[in-house]
Amino acid sequence: MGSWINTCSPIVSELMSGLGFDFLTVDVEHSAADVPQVLQMVQGIRAGNPKCLPFVRTQGVEFSFVKRYLDAGAMGIIAPLVNNRAQAEELIRAVRYPPLGDRGVGYCPANQYGRRVREVFEGANEEIYAIVQIEHIQAVENIDEILSVKGVDGVFIGPFDLSASMGLTGQFEHPDYIAARQRILDACRKAGVPAGIHVVEPDPDELEARFSEGFEILAYGLDITMISQVSKVGISRWEQLD
Repeated sequence: MGSWINTCSPIVSELMSGLGFDFLTVDVEHSAADVPQVLQMVQGIRAGNPKCLPFVRTQGVEFSFVKRYLDAGAMGIIAPLVNNRAQAEELIRAVRYPPLGDRGVGYCPANQYGRRVREVFEGANEEIYAIVQIEHIQAVENIDEILSVKGVDGVFIGPFDLSASMGLTGQFEHPDYIAARQRILDACRKAGVPAGIHVVEPDPDELEARFSEGFEILAYGLDITMISQVSKVGISRWEQLD
């Protein structure tokens, strides 16, 4: 179980990692974060809890983006809108060192600025997670070929984008959306690849429901939704007292 960070704050990153999450994902796709800020947030996550894995949700699968976040210390990449086999293969090419991919070797924060180059190189292909986001109906139709790509460590459903691509934005109880979600889950089980989903609003009941369905990787809320939700509860109570 993990969560999402959109505030670009190393302080929030450190605080949340110390709460017990298994991973925290720095969202580069929908935030203003750039590479220096990603580095600071990765450092914050590590400072709060060295066992909490820092992930980055990138802008896409492009090689030039992915390698910089890995060099900054990300232990996993979640790539958005992977809709076909070719895009999944591009992600693996960027994440893996040779001979499995084409990630370049250079002195960087990930290898302690050159002090652990060999050690990191030898372990990274096994230790770094490459996770594809399935968030378009086209990806659902291509799910089997995406899962057939060697090196894909997990699948993550993006509920809002997936439902939007079906003309059902945010209609998470619609039978067509539920059927698409189930198709992804069934394909992951068949392929032996862990399935994940984002519980966008921090709702413990939904978290439990998705876990009961068989999702093994769960993102619980975002830092911004947690701040918003708790603030709204307090404001609503105050307005009742006023």
